[in-house]
Amino acid sequence: MDAVDAAYDPWSPEFVADPYPAYAALRAAGRAHWHGPTRQWLIPHHEDVSALLRDRRLGRTYTHRFSHEEFGREAPDAAYEPFHTLNDHGLLDLEGADHGRIRRLVSKAFTPRTVENLAPTVRRLAAELVGGLVAAGGGDLQAMVAEPLPVAVIAEMLGVPEDDEERGRLRPWSAAICGMFELNPSEETARRAVEASIEFSDYLRELIARRRREPGDDLISSLIAVEGLTDQEMISTCVLLLNAGHEATVNTTVNGWWTLLREGVRPEPEKLSTAVEELLRYDTPLQMFERWVLDDIEVGGVVLPRGSEVALLFGSANRDPARFGPTADTLDLTREDNPHVTFGAGIHYCLGAPLARLELTAVFAELLHRAPDLRLVAEPVRKPGYVIRGFEALWVEV
Repeated sequence: MDAVDAAYDPWSPEFVADPYPAYAALRAAGRAHWHGPTRQWLIPHHEDVSALLRDRRLGRTYTHRFSHEEFGREAPDAAYEPFHTLNDHGLLDLEGADHGRIRRLVSKAFTPRTVENLAPTVRRLAAELVGGLVAAGGGDLQAMVAEPLPVAVIAEMLGVPEDDEERGRLRPWSAAICGMFELNPSEETARRAVEASIEFSDYLRELIARRRREPGDDLISSLIAVEGLTDQEMISTCVLLLNAGHEATVNTTVNGWWTLLREGVRPEPEKLSTAVEELLRYDTPLQMFERWVLDDIEVGGVVLPRGSEVALLFGSANRDPARFGPTADTLDLTREDNPHVTFGAGIHYCLGAPLARLELTAVFAELLHRAPDLRLVAEPVRKPGYVIRGFEALWVEV
């Protein structure tokens, strides 16, 4: 096993628990490293990650330019078609003209005012959930606060009726679909993702039809009013908003509080937004973002050939001393100069970033105000996933 394979082991519980020493070793060793087990080029430096996110010689997909055969890849298994139909019509995995068209159309409905109008709802939900945790004297912060908040917010935003039993299935659907974004997902993971893709799509298709008959003050009604979006594009957009927004908010909340409790520090309420940005940087919920090389590209004197896959190491970029200075590995809740890449960059910059920031600020504010003596009950156990990195639970007392 060479030095790169030894340092970077995304299936190792020890690595997943603390990948940052390995990232430091990768940065010291160079700018681009071939990793045999995942068959990817690892990019660990902030400057390179930031530049490649914007470089159109890389893409989330290649099918807008090449067939699978031309690109030297096998077509996806036909059994996974429902997942790929759902995923491939969403903004995250579209490139070229289709991406530009859909982002432009979706942006007409998902505006800054949409997020601004959600602020009272987000704060109310955060207060209710934290209130429940406090009334119980504590519990699993993840299950009682971090997970229900973004799901409730997206349900409110999409116009999912409160009495719809499917509200309770949004979180399991999201978790099952996101399992496919891990490295080499198992057959069982793929089966669950396909099943969730079918069920979630069927539900949204029915909800879209309902909103066509009875428009409301919600995102789905707004998307219907935008000419040029197909039903599948609307469905894929809604699912992406849930999956991306949900995972970022949940894992930043839990990873963030684990960090605060471990370090024995608290943000100053008047500088909470700055502290949230630092928590997003310090232990980013999305450790790695994959891109395909569409045309040969050189990084640090190494040619990455067309047809290869690149792993942009967000977790490493966000701890790079070349950009964040000698305190890159230090939690600094007052850090002002903080160009982290947690929400990406370029055309795939996270559309839901403002909503995630709103949710995070609201839930941290409530916990700081109503549970100032929050403390751990037990050492948390990490989930096995590396790409989307979080805990099974975070048990606390108030």
